[in-house]
Amino acid sequence: MSGAAILTRHVVVHGQVHGVGFRAWAEDTALALGVSGWVRNRRDGTVEAVLAGPPQAVAQMIEACRRGPSWARVDRVDVADAGDELVGDRRAGFSVRPTV
Repeated sequence: MSGAAILTRHVVVHGQVHGVGFRAWAEDTALALGVSGWVRNRRDGTVEAVLAGPPQAVAQMIEACRRGPSWARVDRVDVADAGDELVGDRRAGFSVRPTV
């Protein structure tokens, strides 16, 4: 991907997103789209993710997060620019991190 544009976004998903397989679904979806980063539950009931990759793939992942897995109810998705320091090693792919 040398020379290709990389977009990095910080995403917070609000709604019924705990206990519905959101993190595993996000990992599978991100890997299928070629998006790097991570996802984790937050104690406030939201799911947080950092997404990095080609702009079109990141946009597709954000749109997927607006729907979530079938058992989820997504009320809102907050999206902000993020720096590469939040992603970590992009070669590591996409990971599920512990709850914070």
